[in-house]
Amino acid sequence: MKLVYIGKYVNTHGLKGEIKILSDFEYKDKVFRIGNSIYIDNNKYKINSYRVHKEYDMVTLDGISNINDIESLKGSNVYIDNDEYNFEYVYSDLIGFSIYDDDYRGEVIDIVKSKLYPILKVKYNKDYMIPYTDNFIDKVDLDNKKIYIKYMKGLYED
Repeated sequence: MKLVYIGKYVNTHGLKGEIKILSDFEYKDKVFRIGNSIYIDNNKYKINSYRVHKEYDMVTLDGISNINDIESLKGSNVYIDNDEYNFEYVYSDLIGFSIYDDDYRGEVIDIVKSKLYPILKVKYNKDYMIPYTDNFIDKVDLDNKKIYIKYMKGLYED
């Protein structure tokens, strides 16, 4: 089992056990479906219903029909088992990857989410940012933990 963080259970909604999940997970359209499973506090739950309300992903869970059955887990992180989905990788997997064009250009130290695309925060002589788009990323080598970028003058030079 490979648990992948997808968000945080931030609050309940109503008395029947619906919960609010705050998530910016890149594949949530595939995860938040009726019948799929999520993990909260190491407990597996099947999704009974799903809807979006403002910035929250609202779900009801199999076996939970009362606010008192789920409220104690408020504040917990929410995970999926990637073995059930087989996503090749998720953006957080890229942390620690080395960045190359023709030469070594640093290491990914964080992923910053934006409304349009994720941004790789890279540590080299100084920190710099690389948008995770085809304009900048040439290839991702998962086996060797390397990301090849397209050379852009001034991107990482002082």
